[in-house]
Amino acid sequence: MATEKVGIYRKYHGPIPTDRTGKPLPKSEWPRRRVFRWAVRWFGSDGKRYSKSFKTRKEAERFASEVQRRVCTRKADKPQDITLQQFRFEHGQVMKGQVAYATLDDQKRALKLFEKYIGGAILLSKIKPRHAEAFVAYRLTTVSSVATVNKDIRTLRRIFNLAIEPRGYLEDGQNPFTKIKERKTTDSEIRYVEPQECRALMENAASTWWQAFLSVAYGSGLRRNEILHLMWKNINFENQLIKVVARKRAKNILEWESKGHKNRIVPMSDETSQLLANLQLQAEEGFPYVFISAERFERIRERQRLGNWNPRCQVINNLDRSFQVIRCRASIDECVIHDLRRSAITNWAKRLPIHVVQRLAGHSDIRTTQRYYLAVQECDLEEAKALQSEILGSNLTDPKLTHSKTNGRFFGLKKKRYSA
Repeated sequence: MATEKVGIYRKYHGPIPTDRTGKPLPKSEWPRRRVFRWAVRWFGSDGKRYSKSFKTRKEAERFASEVQRRVCTRKADKPQDITLQQFRFEHGQVMKGQVAYATLDDQKRALKLFEKYIGGAILLSKIKPRHAEAFVAYRLTTVSSVATVNKDIRTLRRIFNLAIEPRGYLEDGQNPFTKIKERKTTDSEIRYVEPQECRALMENAASTWWQAFLSVAYGSGLRRNEILHLMWKNINFENQLIKVVARKRAKNILEWESKGHKNRIVPMSDETSQLLANLQLQAEEGFPYVFISAERFERIRERQRLGNWNPRCQVINNLDRSFQVIRCRASIDECVIHDLRRSAITNWAKRLPIHVVQRLAGHSDIRTTQRYYLAVQECDLEEAKALQSEILGSNLTDPKLTHSKTNGRFFGLKKKRYSA
């Protein structure tokens, strides 16, 4: 930031004026006799002096007040030059541990694609909105999913905001993706798993492990990793509650944190409680995890020691494939494991206020609950149809209410007569 107060000075140019005898005029006479402009000057934290000149004093004062504001907020230094490639490498280093592994992976992927398109040697300060627009147009021609392109826009907008604050490589308003609008898409239909479909899945499950897993997903609305990292000490059988909590790495514990970064408590049904109790009878005594076996835990530890394990690795191998085998055996329509969670949240929304559903689901934004998890069911459509008929008070197809020459009525309204 600047180390001295911002000042406004006259900046003279051209020859020094002289009197009639040819003698140079004193400086006190210069403002009236010598051509000048108004200059704003300040010092950066690097000790260098910076200045900018203006034609009028009013323009200089306006700029000086803006610089002074930036001095007070520690933003008055001239942005440092850095190439897009250098910025990408730096971003990958400084963001480790600040965001989730998957988030950082997406950010590095998007930056690499953008760098490949416009070149890594370009200075960050030279990237303009036209470059961002051209990149989006290119992605739309090479990627089949518009949602993927929208995700790239959001990701790169966030990254370039970080280049402004706190890193100071760009000035305010220089984010090239700020005004790039996301393309409109139609939201995918939410797959609601009916209770009888869930019953069919559980009846065709190959083991008590799978029955308990499906019951927790559909009955308590937990995410896949929340279920897999569930520990016996987090299950309250007496009150039929499940506690979702983050945990640090320990001797027999994997470091883990939920997607929403919040601890919460969710209910479980009588059937879920009984299935978990049955699973506990089969579990190894003293081992803390419900759905991770001791053998699998040791394999994970070994991969961690070898350095080839990351948070995106599957805690349980082939989970999706095994679920699809059960689904095909149960002869139900296409669905995935996460649809069980969506269906549980939809079931809660039938009886509970939306803010309660949000807390149980572990969403930080209620709009996420409303947009992605509340499915419209067939019974909802039937209720809407019945309500509409009730409001209208009659069936519009009733022949008694159609136009008739004998009574001169149309939908129960008298025909108006007009004089010639």
